[in-house]
Amino acid sequence: MPAEKSPTHRIASIFLAFAEREAHSRSALYEDLARGVAGSPEALSFMAELPSSKQQPNLLFAAVKYLYGAPSDWNDFRRLLNAHRNDIKAVMLARATQTNEPARCATLLPLFGQLPPPLAILEVGASAGLCLLPDRYAYNYGVCRVAPTSITPAVAPTFVCRANQAPLPTDGLEIGWRAGLDLQPIDPHNPEQVAWLEALVWPDEGDRLELLRAALEVARYDPPRVVQGDLLTDLLALVAQMPKHATRIVFHTAVLGYVRSNDERSAFAQMVKNLDITWISNEPPTLFPVATQRLNKPWPLGHFLLSMNQQPIAWTDPHGVSLDWIVDRIPRARAR
Repeated sequence: MPAEKSPTHRIASIFLAFAEREAHSRSALYEDLARGVAGSPEALSFMAELPSSKQQPNLLFAAVKYLYGAPSDWNDFRRLLNAHRNDIKAVMLARATQTNEPARCATLLPLFGQLPPPLAILEVGASAGLCLLPDRYAYNYGVCRVAPTSITPAVAPTFVCRANQAPLPTDGLEIGWRAGLDLQPIDPHNPEQVAWLEALVWPDEGDRLELLRAALEVARYDPPRVVQGDLLTDLLALVAQMPKHATRIVFHTAVLGYVRSNDERSAFAQMVKNLDITWISNEPPTLFPVATQRLNKPWPLGHFLLSMNQQPIAWTDPHGVSLDWIVDRIPRARAR
């Protein structure tokens, strides 16, 4: 039987995987920082002092960026960590990784557009609710553009997405009801909470921060309802409020990796399967063995799997810039 890895060895593996699978070719700075942490006994010791739920690379890098701005390189980051351990730890313990990436709407829109309107959408892990506003943004798929169907005084951001084989919409969505559920909802009118949301945006990613700010401006005119609660204990009460006449959708994107255990993820999946709703998931494929068991390997590195009622639909970029459709037809939405 192989020896159990030490806590610091396990954390080093997490940071190396982050460098290779997530940051590589996306953020040179964060790839450098992740490799630096993985090779630093001091940094690994600092991370080992935190609960396992707080040992995420994104959380560490966002805490430093939130307090001191983006470091210039590994040496700058190491200096900040050594000089401000307690302050950085306090932010990490108080905050959670809840990146609200509105550009993911570009990968959700083609699937949402295949379902009978009007839609009632409920997002699990909604953060500030920016992914609850797909009808208020504009999209550029290269071969077609989609304008917002719900207009606000704010200038709608345009999300650019390379789509392969997807049934691209010609019109926006008709959404009749929307709500979200989150452990720590972010108020788009709260400057401190918005500053944390912006700190979660990686450096080296072009206009991603500007697009986030534009989406926040859209949200401020009519913020979606986001209820504070846990996905296992509070989802059913919110589902009960969804209108029966609409196509009822429960969806989540990049959320289940932060659920504490495999048992809790399984309990959530079983609960949602038993609901009279359409379930759309956009998550790392390793979290959904039922959906991936018929897929050919190797899977595209660093991509999410978009699925509907546990049936694979497409490979998506985690930040919404690409969509690779892999099915001839989508499953039928559950009856209204």
